[in-house]
Amino acid sequence: MTDPWVALAAGTDPGERRGALRRAHDVFTSAGHLERPVRAVVGASWRRSARARVSPDDAPAVELAPDELGPYRAAHPLARAMPVIRELMGAYATDGEHLLAVCDAHGRLLWVEGHTAARRRAGLMNFVEGARWAESVAGTNAPGTAIAVDRPVQVFAAEHFLRPVQQWTCAAAPLHDPRTGRMLGAVDITGGDRLAHPHSLAFVQAVARAAESQLALLTPPESDVESVRLTALGRDEALLVARGRRLRLSRRHSEILVALARRPEGLSGDELLVELYEDESVTPVTLRAELSRLRRLLGPDLLDSRPYRLAVPVDADFDTVTRRLGSGAVAAALGAYAGPLLPGSRAPAVVRLRRRISEQLRAALIARADPGLLADWAYSPWGEEDLPVWRALAGAVPVDQRAALLARVRGLDAEQRG
Repeated sequence: MTDPWVALAAGTDPGERRGALRRAHDVFTSAGHLERPVRAVVGASWRRSARARVSPDDAPAVELAPDELGPYRAAHPLARAMPVIRELMGAYATDGEHLLAVCDAHGRLLWVEGHTAARRRAGLMNFVEGARWAESVAGTNAPGTAIAVDRPVQVFAAEHFLRPVQQWTCAAAPLHDPRTGRMLGAVDITGGDRLAHPHSLAFVQAVARAAESQLALLTPPESDVESVRLTALGRDEALLVARGRRLRLSRRHSEILVALARRPEGLSGDELLVELYEDESVTPVTLRAELSRLRRLLGPDLLDSRPYRLAVPVDADFDTVTRRLGSGAVAAALGAYAGPLLPGSRAPAVVRLRRRISEQLRAALIARADPGLLADWAYSPWGEEDLPVWRALAGAVPVDQRAALLARVRGLDAEQRG
């Protein structure tokens, strides 16, 4: 197969592939073994689903009630992209007896529109507005997996982890904030076997690009040309937006900018050396060489020396989280938290800041005891093994919803004790 993200190669018989995938799914869910013809992207997703203890016979839960859904999606950034998404996909979905769906970055379906009969059938498996279809609760599916891998992906028939979903085929592409690159959600097309074609994946990719272009057009221009925006949460390589330029930084340059953003008054060379390197044998010459390369990248007037500091104000996403926490806006802080700060970094300053932000946010969530906010953390990649949060979530939900959560708590407790 030429494209690993496409479910069926040209000339493949859908019925034959469906049967082979169903047998492979049965083997995996019963014995944990992956067999052909499971694609690598699907096999990796099945493994993540199994680690998250997704039951293949379950259905996703509806997390946003109608009175919560309306205000939430009206305020969501993707609401501004819905007119162009509907223009491009609406008639295609209705005429083809398909569904178009748009979810947020947590996998919650905010809009599900299209053919009436398809919507009715999809409702039987809770593919409805307000339900969470993240991989961690719904297993392998196009919108959830597209968010998990940050790539457009197509999922066919028994590639879906949940058995009730295996009569469907879907293709989805992630949607990003055009300024910061932050994941906003995904756009999806769901229907029958006719979608098991490379064209459906190309189509949904084109819709995602059009939606992001629309968001870029609607984004107001920067009021302060001197401002610098730094995005480092959930990324190993930070994104810097400065004076109309978007720069993806190396890991070391990302660490330098995080350290300097946290200390606007500046750092001496010796102080910066201690902040960045675990290895005490690293010399000042090595640091000066990195700073010289960074200055060439940024331009001569953004990075000062003696002490080393950023010459303009910096709007960093991790500072946004801490400011919102400081004002008690826990939901807004969680909304701005795209994941751990530079998760692959071992720089001492980054490690300390990453731990502090994470611990402060999770402590605030536990204290708030809001089941929706706790679920957002627990079902995220960084929260799937966070035992205190899972305990808090189990205690916060209604009694009739606790059984599966308590089972998850017991499993995590046993793993961490062992």
